[in-house]
Amino acid sequence: MVSEDSLIIKALWFDDLKAYEYSRPIYGELFDRTGEEEFLFREMRSALLSRTFINESIDRLELWDKKHPDTLDAKRLLIPLYLTANQGERAQEESMYLLERSQQVMDLELVSNALLYNAEFERALQLLKRVYDETLHEGILLRVATIMDEYTGQRKEAIALLETHRRMHISSQSVYFKLLKLYMKENDINGLISTYEALYELEGDENYIRKIIDAYVYKRDLEGAMAFLEKHREGHEDILYDLYKVTRSYEKAILLVDYFYSQDNDAKWLAEKGILLFEQAEDKDDKTMLKEVISHFEKAIEGGVDDSIYLNYYGYTLIDKEFDINKGISIVEDALRQQPDNTFYLDSLAWGYYKQKKCKKAYELMKKVIEREGLEQEEIKDHWDAIQNCK
Repeated sequence: MVSEDSLIIKALWFDDLKAYEYSRPIYGELFDRTGEEEFLFREMRSALLSRTFINESIDRLELWDKKHPDTLDAKRLLIPLYLTANQGERAQEESMYLLERSQQVMDLELVSNALLYNAEFERALQLLKRVYDETLHEGILLRVATIMDEYTGQRKEAIALLETHRRMHISSQSVYFKLLKLYMKENDINGLISTYEALYELEGDENYIRKIIDAYVYKRDLEGAMAFLEKHREGHEDILYDLYKVTRSYEKAILLVDYFYSQDNDAKWLAEKGILLFEQAEDKDDKTMLKEVISHFEKAIEGGVDDSIYLNYYGYTLIDKEFDINKGISIVEDALRQQPDNTFYLDSLAWGYYKQKKCKKAYELMKKVIEREGLEQEEIKDHWDAIQNCK
């Protein structure tokens, strides 16, 4: 016969391997040999951890419990065994017995499991709140928040609880992610933003920057997005620049363009500055301003810029302001060589023909534009009205 010491060593070895289905029968044999409750309880724990021989384990523990009815450790094992065997009523009976005799934190949590199984959410919630108040354990807090959100209709209270915890205690990602989930359910964009900002401050993950900006854009708070990026500008200047343009914050955009150009000497920034200078001007016919705009575009083209967007913008400006119509048409034609079907470029060319009094060519080209784009855009409509009256 194998000695008890050898069996103990073997069972502990299986436990270390988390092979509880193998340690369970060994502890059972040790209990049968010695009658020591420690081996019986280890047998029950192994059954629970391996989820094997649950009913057989219940029978064995119940038999022992009848002989030792005041042993709370037996109750602590019977409750999860009953729950695993889907015997909710019996689990609750044992839970109530345990609750009458113990207010230990671990017992309150154990009893709450039986109450949750039996859909007594309010009672379970009260016990878990007591456990959390005593331990400040995040796992308990997250369970409390889930119950409040999904079962007791207290989502806002759950958010308040989580917010208080994260502000007063060092918190893991799980608390922040739970908050994000609840804020999303509430469609609380400000809550999402504040949580993502806190996560960014905590971890410095650049992905949170994008999520913060997306949230600001979703709520149409571009000013808020800019204010945030101005505090966290490094590495995100491109997004900030786009926001400056969208919000027509031209002075700030020009400063940023100058910064970009000082960093990489890319001639496209000269073209960008030309656009900004023109868009910023209150008087679009100001000759001094137009000369400066043209100077920037000329330098950009000399520097190798041939993007059709810049070419069309520059060419159209030369045409519309009658600064140099022939040159403007030539530049727009360069843009059309890159994108021959671009209706906005065709509109620019038609406008050039109109300015040259080539009415038939302007009309035929503009007709194609409105066939594709319609007359919803004001500039296209103005051009069409003018070209129809061209003589």
